[in-house]
Amino acid sequence: MSENLKTDLWISWDDYNHLIERLAIQVHDSGWQFDHMVCLARGGLRIGDVFSRLFKKSLNILTVSSYRGEGGQEHQQLLIGEHISGLSGQLEGRVLLLDDLADSGLTFLEVDKCLRQRYTGITEMKSASLWAKSVSKMMPDYYVEFVEGSPWIHQPFEIYDSFSIADLKKEHAEAQG
Repeated sequence: MSENLKTDLWISWDDYNHLIERLAIQVHDSGWQFDHMVCLARGGLRIGDVFSRLFKKSLNILTVSSYRGEGGQEHQQLLIGEHISGLSGQLEGRVLLLDDLADSGLTFLEVDKCLRQRYTGITEMKSASLWAKSVSKMMPDYYVEFVEGSPWIHQPFEIYDSFSIADLKKEHAEAQG
């Protein structure tokens, strides 16, 4: 058994939502004002949604992927989407990047570099995540929990990584009796 399996963290929906709220309070209380926020999909989507509602800002989404394979737990080459989806216009000024965790730190580092090249009007960029692992090459500007080592963090929505529509139909049919 690998070391990571011994120390996996399991997060409930209630805990997950509470972490997002704590992160929003932390960013707010820092006094730093951002002009745009970009959530990194998929991990940052739920965080971006809540931040968009709380901070009354348009939601911008950039698709990135480094975990793929069976169950989404295989670390592979980082892929960064070519376009940002959003309604807030050209990215410029102060930008907040949102993701679920700083695992290796590579995603934040590479996305920062990529966005600064694509959008030369960006004057400042900060990052925020729910978790920051001690093995990360960079720590986000804002994070809620520091995690020693590199355990797998099982987030509540990950159950769908191993589900199929057939599984859901069977489960719902059994529940209806």
